[in-house]
Amino acid sequence: MNILEVKEVRKTFATQTAVDKVSFTLGQGSIFGLLGPNGAGKTTLIRMITGIFYPDSGSIFFQERPFAALKDSIHIGYMPEERGLYKRMKIGEQAIYLAQLKGMSRSEATRKVREWFARFEMQSWWNKKVEDLSKGMGQKLQFVTTVLHQPRLIILDEPFSGLDPVNANLIKEEIYSLAHQGATIIFSTHRMEQVEEICDHIILMNQGRKILDGTVAGVKQEFKENEFRIGLDSIPSSGLDTDLFEVVERQDGHLVVKIAGGHRPNDVLRFFIDRGIGITSFTEILPSLNEIFIKLVEGTSTARQFHSL
Repeated sequence: MNILEVKEVRKTFATQTAVDKVSFTLGQGSIFGLLGPNGAGKTTLIRMITGIFYPDSGSIFFQERPFAALKDSIHIGYMPEERGLYKRMKIGEQAIYLAQLKGMSRSEATRKVREWFARFEMQSWWNKKVEDLSKGMGQKLQFVTTVLHQPRLIILDEPFSGLDPVNANLIKEEIYSLAHQGATIIFSTHRMEQVEEICDHIILMNQGRKILDGTVAGVKQEFKENEFRIGLDSIPSSGLDTDLFEVVERQDGHLVVKIAGGHRPNDVLRFFIDRGIGITSFTEILPSLNEIFIKLVEGTSTARQFHSL
């Protein structure tokens, strides 16, 4: 079943189009990467999905029927990049209060909060105030308050910001677990290396438009350039002139080659074997999502901004 379907949504503020006819579909249990630099339209799109903004045109369907903000928001967990916690309220009471806003009874909310606090080793925080927490501690609390009511759609905007590697890994494992239990997760970030590790499916946005849509593996295959890294016992100083491939780079014990059209990796392996050159490794080089994005928007101001991140 499709949890979310976005059809041709558009949102304009004054003279600027923030989101321009974006469409995509999410299935149950998927981890979806919403990617692009700051200003690409990601946050505006998320705010339309959660009912904070209404699209100027287009449609949003939640669980295969038109999205109704008042009815459906209870099934959505949204962790915004700008944290929405009450700074002077005690942490335990705040988490319970936020769970009750999502339809949980006080007793059920208390039980779930204690369960999540124990899982994240936050029991000692119960009577602290948010203003007493570090950025990373606040991030963990925000994550807990986003997911403890067991939403069907979870939207995480830059969820690893401010986290040390141990806590980032803790939240990453919880994301996997929630998806395995059937939750659908939208993971919004400009840090593409995180998405390559976590997400099943991605879209790339630039200047309000969707410029790429597909699985992580499929996108990388689509943009690969037929390059391979070959580990060799020794790299010959001559005798590598061939129509099979072009030597792109020489490294210690390795060559990077680009295979010519009409030839296969096996042809390259045979070339070295026939010359008695020992092969220690043979690896296809796939582009990173960051490299793909830069290639797609080459020459724009957004590309230069993203490349500097």
